[in-house]
Amino acid sequence: MSNKNPWIASVLTLFPEMFPGILGASLPGKALKDGLWRLETLDIRGFASDKHASVDDTPYGGGAGMVMRPDVVSAAIKGAEAKFGSPARKIYLSPRGRMLNQALVKELVEAPSVLLLCGRYEGVDQRVIDAEALEEVSLGDFVLAGGEVAAMALIEACVRLLPGVVGNAATTEEESFEAGLLEYPHYTRPAVWNGMTVPEILVSGHHEKVRAWRQAKAEEITQQRRPDMYERYQSLNKRKTKEK
Repeated sequence: MSNKNPWIASVLTLFPEMFPGILGASLPGKALKDGLWRLETLDIRGFASDKHASVDDTPYGGGAGMVMRPDVVSAAIKGAEAKFGSPARKIYLSPRGRMLNQALVKELVEAPSVLLLCGRYEGVDQRVIDAEALEEVSLGDFVLAGGEVAAMALIEACVRLLPGVVGNAATTEEESFEAGLLEYPHYTRPAVWNGMTVPEILVSGHHEKVRAWRQAKAEEITQQRRPDMYERYQSLNKRKTKEK
């Protein structure tokens, strides 16, 4: 991906002042300045039609909280498309959505642009989700006050995979989830700290033994902490073995 065609993230939010936030620092921030990706924000409240700039209303059927209005949200989406171009993927950050994982991150970074809708209150009227064909994506089984933090997490995960953002490509290839496993432990200087030493194999100079140790540790940690992931990893390996 070249600087002429940077990856674009358009964020619809009631709090555009939150951005770029952490995305303006470290590797994402440098990549933003270098033109490897673009961040666009649009204030949803600017598309309200009444004098109070109302973006929400009480839910039909009763219940606590307020719901974001479909007319306002739809107008904001169309406004973003008119201003920034039609996005390749339109996403609503929602706790009931598809779980954000490394496979989905890879999908999104392959798209030239994404539009991210950050909800607030009790959520967004279902009709605008259906009418705009929004993909719902979740960070996990918990609830945030709004979608802004989730949007930042999604964007940072994508930006890290853009060519030229991380200096050593092997860094992203060997980290957690890339091979279907959690990552192996890391060590650096000093060789002895608080009475604890670095595993001897890592200072042996035997690269193949180091690779095997890291693989074994990754499998061990995954089996202990994410048995669901380890089971998928084993199943995939069995299929590969049968296909040979």
